Amino acid sequence: MSTQDNSGGSGNPWGSGGNSGGGKSGSDFEDLVQQGQDRLKSVIPGGSPRGLIILAILILAGLGAWTSYYTVPSDSVAVVQRFGAYLKEVPPGLHFKLPLGIDAATIVPVKRQLKQEFGFTTPGARDPYQSSRSRSGARETQKRETQMVTGDLNAALVEWVVQYRISEPVKFLFEVREPGETLRYVSESVMREVVGDRTVDEVITIGRQEIETEALTKMQALSTKYAMGISIDQVQLKNINPPEPVQESFNEVNQAQQEKEKLINEARRDYNKVIPLAEGEKDQRIREADGYRLKRINEAQGDVARFSALLAEYTKAPEVTRRRIYIETLQDVMPDIRSKIIVDEATRGILPFLNLDSQNPGVQKSDASKKERP
Repeated sequence: MSTQDNSGGSGNPWGSGGNSGGGKSGSDFEDLVQQGQDRLKSVIPGGSPRGLIILAILILAGLGAWTSYYTVPSDSVAVVQRFGAYLKEVPPGLHFKLPLGIDAATIVPVKRQLKQEFGFTTPGARDPYQSSRSRSGARETQKRETQMVTGDLNAALVEWVVQYRISEPVKFLFEVREPGETLRYVSESVMREVVGDRTVDEVITIGRQEIETEALTKMQALSTKYAMGISIDQVQLKNINPPEPVQESFNEVNQAQQEKEKLINEARRDYNKVIPLAEGEKDQRIREADGYRLKRINEAQGDVARFSALLAEYTKAPEVTRRRIYIETLQDVMPDIRSKIIVDEATRGILPFLNLDSQNPGVQKSDASKKERP
């Protein structure tokens, strides 16, 4: 306390400049050291070196017990190394290992789907290789990743996502240094190759699915070739845009192409509406003509067959056939004649024929209606 009084009395916060202040500060430090030693002696039984050894053994035992077990999550496996060399691979659950750094367990999430983003960043991502933000100049790196040249020497800004799983933990950890970073370089190289084989219209409009499929195949082939222990599940294209200086002009071109497609579709709609109707009418007329033709042919063939049969009968008995034809003709003609007069060669007068149909009221009414007609 005397030190605080001396410093407070002087204007210098570091002391008055004499030796008295420094001596008192040194004595306080020695008092603190002495108190620490007294406490250590009180903890150590007897304060002898033997007690220090016992304390060290207890500390090592506690540290060994703390580092002798570990837990593997349900979506992961653990790769165990002994003195740095690969030992085994253990499934999820509680496991034990040699303590004090003899065995080291590395948790690898083999059942979790991981992803890498190119050209953009999702907030809150834990994977350091999910985006390029972990590297220096993240914004410049993202911009460089998206800039690509198409097969027709046009520029395009391509953003995509690669979703993958760790299929072989041992290869993932030991075969390739920094497999996540290697996968980023592989993905970028393959995407530039695939985009460079297509025109800008295919990349932005109709060729997206083909690009995703081809990029997935080539990325998986390179991952297998490099023994990365990675299985790529999906490659998905996100935003694909032209460079900013020409984006407005490119949008105008797209609008013109869409208007063109719209007019073509409308013309095809009208074509599909009119042409099938005309085709149907044409087919109907053709079928009607065919039906009429078949009808006339069948009627003519029937008349020919009937005439041939009648001729055969007439040849056999001409008189009988002639008489039968006469009677059948009268049978067809007589019902339509209202007044009937029979002339006999043997008589000199006219023999009136009784009109029996006049007794039928229905026939009289029909005759009267016929007379009233103009």
